[in-house]
Amino acid sequence: MAEHRHLTVLTTTDSEEKAKALAAGAVEARVAACAQISAPVTSVYRWEGATRAEQEWQILFKTTTARYGDLETYIEGAHDYDTPEIIATPIVAGSGAYLAWLEEETRPAG
Repeated sequence: MAEHRHLTVLTTTDSEEKAKALAAGAVEARVAACAQISAPVTSVYRWEGATRAEQEWQILFKTTTARYGDLETYIEGAHDYDTPEIIATPIVAGSGAYLAWLEEETRPAG
């Protein structure tokens, strides 16, 4: 199986303001090259023994496999959910120029 060097990472939060703050913080910390915030979605899930339906905003981060651990740590530290959704999906193909930009933007500063 081919090694995947690039990932999309999904999380959700309960307000647009929190989504923007999570996205901006990840990009500023260079653990993601960019983040896209989707309009509210309805999430249906079981939590603490009850089925719930809540409005949430999805944030899709673009990062490298090398920076994933730092992005996960950032999300866990900055997120106010007890157990935030953090799901990484490999990018199996993409524009060479875009993926090069993604790598450049996620290199640690310094």
